[in-house]
Amino acid sequence: ASRTSGDGKLILTGQLGEVMKESAQAALTLVKTHAGSLGIDGGCFERSNVHVHVPAGAIPKDGPSAGVAMFVALASLFTDHPVRNDTAMTGEISLRGLVLPVGGIKDKVLAAMRAGIQRVLLPARNRRDLEEVPPEAKERLEFVFLDNVDDAIRHAMRQ
Repeated sequence: ASRTSGDGKLILTGQLGEVMKESAQAALTLVKTHAGSLGIDGGCFERSNVHVHVPAGAIPKDGPSAGVAMFVALASLFTDHPVRNDTAMTGEISLRGLVLPVGGIKDKVLAAMRAGIQRVLLPARNRRDLEEVPPEAKERLEFVFLDNVDDAIRHAMRQ
């Protein structure tokens, strides 16, 4: 994500499906909603354009699973607090800030492990899906379960 001077536009690039575009819009709305608790000047949103690019060539991406990651990326952008580089995350977000369960936990956890990640943030409601994760991954990774986006900020960003 990147921010430039502007008039409050959200620009989304990459091969994103409609659901992922909606997740990005919801993430920005949540950051605006949480501006006070995050220490963000609410007026900066109207003076900034936000560009979210989801790379990976020609591979189409869709679904709500990146909602938490988009929220954290945008919160990081507006607070200037970097996101931990040893942490992966997944989860759908609601406009009330709840982190909702997603599918494909086993595959996402194994991909994180292959990428050298040390911590994985997962929706609390996906806790039972860890039963499908191989023991090696459970031993090598730290799992943090999220109920809401405040949990995500606390565990994903360097303060």
